[in-house]
Amino acid sequence: MWFRRDLRLGDNPALLAAIDAGDEIVPVFILDPKLISATGSKRLAYLAQSLHALDESLDSSLHVMVGDQVDVLKELMSRYAATSVHISAEYEPYGAARDARVEAAGIPLVRTGSPYAVAPGRVLKPSDATPYKVYTPFYRAWCLHGWRKPADTPTKIKLVTPSPTDRNFPEWKMPADAIVTAAGEKAALERWKTFQKSALQNYDVARNMAGIDGTSKLSAHLKWGEIHPRTLLVNLGDSKAHDTFRKEIAWREFYADVLFNNPHTEKDYYSAKFSEMRYDKPDSKFDAWKQGLTGYPFVDAAMRQLVREGWMHNRTRMVVASFLVKDLHLEWQLGADYFQEHLVDFDVASNAHGWQWTAGSGTDASPYYRVFNPIEQGKRFDENGDYIRKYVPELAHLSAAEIHEPWLFLDGYSHGYPQRIVDHATERLESLARLQEIKADKPLDPRV
Repeated sequence: MWFRRDLRLGDNPALLAAIDAGDEIVPVFILDPKLISATGSKRLAYLAQSLHALDESLDSSLHVMVGDQVDVLKELMSRYAATSVHISAEYEPYGAARDARVEAAGIPLVRTGSPYAVAPGRVLKPSDATPYKVYTPFYRAWCLHGWRKPADTPTKIKLVTPSPTDRNFPEWKMPADAIVTAAGEKAALERWKTFQKSALQNYDVARNMAGIDGTSKLSAHLKWGEIHPRTLLVNLGDSKAHDTFRKEIAWREFYADVLFNNPHTEKDYYSAKFSEMRYDKPDSKFDAWKQGLTGYPFVDAAMRQLVREGWMHNRTRMVVASFLVKDLHLEWQLGADYFQEHLVDFDVASNAHGWQWTAGSGTDASPYYRVFNPIEQGKRFDENGDYIRKYVPELAHLSAAEIHEPWLFLDGYSHGYPQRIVDHATERLESLARLQEIKADKPLDPRV
């Protein structure tokens, strides 16, 4: 059983297929040097914790190997006389290419299940069997397609005993100042249970409020497969709150489907026209954005949360992305790469297409060109300023009426908060002007 993005025992069809196929199971995780080099310290530390949690559930039988996947798998198959390698199917460009290379080397991969409720490529338009390009009709078709019930959790697994040289657990430590959610299947199930009791019933209202614990915070668990989306979907009813949460799961699956059908969009523009827009070169303003020193409290709080926790509230992900692309006039890939460095829940499809949606170059069906107002977004989704105070202590002394626009008050800068690096109203007009150079039919959405 070759574990990758499915670091759990429950609801794992590939593991059940491996158990059915053989007398004993060789569980293995292979550390990929290429992926390690592209992964930030917080995500590596989280992975190390998740591997230890999986190993514990496997009675200390997990093989953690270092090297080329073909070499590692061939050696293990020879040593244990294994006849098949069981995996969950992967669909993003790198994982799919890696698996194709492994198969081309003569290793028989048996694919059972995937990290999704509905595998990418399955949901097609009934009219012409082509992929969906817009989320809402995709969501309806995705629901109509449906998904299997969660797979059973094995009660007993016959496992081979690894040698000490097969136990190459990485020593990646969490940065001392980082505060990251606990890893592992047990932690994922506990978080899901807590969310169901505390916030799910009000999710449609609370999910946008950055200052409260109103989201599931399961994204890292889903990214590493410590819980499967089916496990979440099976408990959802028909209420507005439950349907809103179901739609968030569907967004993840929609973006996976879009990337599967358009693999170049991992780094390139979905709407090619936007590659022709005038963009600025990254400079000190880009550094200020990364450090949470833009002078816009809601933006700065979010960027500091990212660096500290390896996670950011979904509402603020959109706000900081809009600020980078439309206030600083930088290409979305710069921000996406910074997110990749810091996010524990980094998912290539959700990251690339979340950024492109906000940049205007993605799958957004709106006829408007959204330019998020960082001040008004803060007032709407952090009304009392609690989120800002938590991450921007220089502004903690300000009242709710003052904290979103400290430049208007005498005491606003008394604790060292930086002045604004740009004027939003001016840059909004500049962004629209640059849009008109490439596209004359997409005015500003006044609702954002």
